[in-house]
Amino acid sequence: MLHTSELKSLPLLSRGKVRDIYAVDENRLLIVQSDRVSAFDVVMDEAVPDKGKVLTEMSYFWFARSQDIVANHLCAEAPESVVSDAAEKAQVRGRSMLVRRLKPLPIEAVCRGYLIGSGWKDYCATGSVCGITLPAGLRLADKLPQTIFTPATKAEMGEHDENISFAQMSEIIGESLAEQVRDVTLRLYESAAIYAAEKGIIIADTKFEFASENGKLILIDEILTPDSSRFWRAESWKPGQNPESFDKQYMRDWLETTDWNKKAPPPTVPADVIADTTKKYQEIRDLLMSV
Repeated sequence: MLHTSELKSLPLLSRGKVRDIYAVDENRLLIVQSDRVSAFDVVMDEAVPDKGKVLTEMSYFWFARSQDIVANHLCAEAPESVVSDAAEKAQVRGRSMLVRRLKPLPIEAVCRGYLIGSGWKDYCATGSVCGITLPAGLRLADKLPQTIFTPATKAEMGEHDENISFAQMSEIIGESLAEQVRDVTLRLYESAAIYAAEKGIIIADTKFEFASENGKLILIDEILTPDSSRFWRAESWKPGQNPESFDKQYMRDWLETTDWNKKAPPPTVPADVIADTTKKYQEIRDLLMSV
């Protein structure tokens, strides 16, 4: 288990809610996936064993499957090759990505195939999601008539992402690049959703991050993991009900039973809730990556 990485051989650039990012040189970064878990944008004091390794395995898997759609930021060298000693290699092995050093676009590329989460809240309030008007009478967790692209701004640590319209995104990054991001996001989602359906899994929604280099779109960060996506078991999905998710939703549901105000400091998460959350992450990895 790794709550916080401590690599002395590389300068630490940032420590996010889940990932620790180190500078390798002017062209490369080392991203270490810790076992930290955040809920409602607050990092829990307890780590979820194996979580970082699951996220890393799944990202590598999906990057390989999507490289015919869009280029990604992975470097060929092993992440362990850029740290100095056995103790650091042990922290890095199996939970890290060595990537090109690129500037992320200041938006989250969100894709929704089902009506859930903040999309459901927007729909209940306005009948639309990110400026996209939807048919009346849709239920919680309903499959949408067609997949929709619903971007969001990137929030600072402890703040919440804000859903925006495609027009607003175009003002931020330019119309041509916005169209590229939208089209590639939809292709990535549709390709992954078809594959997941063959495994009995619904991808309700997901988010991607991109960089742009000389006009070329580059897929970065992690992709199609339980931290960036909602995965449901197809056989148990029923519109009108909140489906069981293979992610930290289990922990969120427990937190909702407490009197926590969703601000730091968080409550102590019981050991059984931590253990069951680990099982959720491991199970979706095994289901999706099975031969």
